[in-house]
Amino acid sequence: MHQQNRPKRSPRDGRLAELDLLRFIAALAVLAFHYLVAYASVWGDRPAELFPAVAPIAGLGILGVELFFMISGFVILMTIWGRGLGSFARSRFIRLYPAYWLSLIAVAAVYGLTDAKALDPKLSAGDYLVNATMFQRLVKVGDASGVYWSLWAELRFYLLASILVVVGVTYGRVLVFCGVWLAGALGAELLGNPVLSEILMPRYAPYFIAGMALYLIHKHGGAWLPWIYVLGSYGMSLHAALERVRGRIELAGFKNMPVTDTSVVITVTLIYLVMALVALGLVRMRARPVFTALGATTYPLYLFHSVIAVVLIPPLTSGLPPWFTALFTTAIALFASYAIYVLAERPIQRMLRPRRARQDAATPPVQGDVQGERTTVP
Repeated sequence: MHQQNRPKRSPRDGRLAELDLLRFIAALAVLAFHYLVAYASVWGDRPAELFPAVAPIAGLGILGVELFFMISGFVILMTIWGRGLGSFARSRFIRLYPAYWLSLIAVAAVYGLTDAKALDPKLSAGDYLVNATMFQRLVKVGDASGVYWSLWAELRFYLLASILVVVGVTYGRVLVFCGVWLAGALGAELLGNPVLSEILMPRYAPYFIAGMALYLIHKHGGAWLPWIYVLGSYGMSLHAALERVRGRIELAGFKNMPVTDTSVVITVTLIYLVMALVALGLVRMRARPVFTALGATTYPLYLFHSVIAVVLIPPLTSGLPPWFTALFTTAIALFASYAIYVLAERPIQRMLRPRRARQDAATPPVQGDVQGERTTVP
């Protein structure tokens, strides 16, 4: 094992266009799961019965968030390498909160100003204010939007990653951090302790840890211990993914969530395989504006696609075929998400950045930089 302290970024840390594309695919997968399988109250019917040909595939979109988590582990480790705690906290705040607040306003407006009922969180004004902190789950307040659940997992990951930032990020310390976290997550899962599970996230930690281990492989080359972490995380991820999907099937019934164990195993395996190929540099794509645009659209698309469905799908279903309604709503969600990024999110982020960061904005960004790194939060 070679322990290295490289506070400066290596040539391998250039922007990875393939990660932008993977983020966008993950967001589309989540959208497909919601639009074509999950949102019965939005359609007024079971979506799996409206789209029987694609429901078994669209149902696997529930695992798009897991892909987000793995990318997050990879990119956040890239972000914190050689950075201080203040810089890391500021970059996460700037990336997470502006779009989140905009989506929260949109949700509150839809349910406060219209007669929309589908997916209504039935929150008070105070509950919406608590949601604005993004810590609503900590105080047992409901999410204003169902997609917000993953943000609480991301925030806990950032808090754990802050430990590395405080002690200083080195190759060896990351290995220790990943090993301790993986062992702790396994222990929390076996013990079923709710406090440990809340902190260590045994169902989601394997994806973050695998992403971090794969970044070590990407940055420093292959070594046996990071690969051991990837394999251990893979085994835990299979268990977690199967449990999550089975829980959904138990609630909705297999007819309404027609996803098999075999397809879940294949999907998780593909997620790990693709990320491993990215880490090894075997899947490389030339950086193009279109990939940067797709990566920029990902977070708003994840946050806004639900409220857009609530507004558009019910009135469209009365006179249009389901497929046209789904495709039209998806197109509007994509267009609106990019517009939100360009016209609102990006200007707000620029205002919140320190003056030096704004002056450097014209410099081609590194994937992990404050300017260039796009949070993988779905």
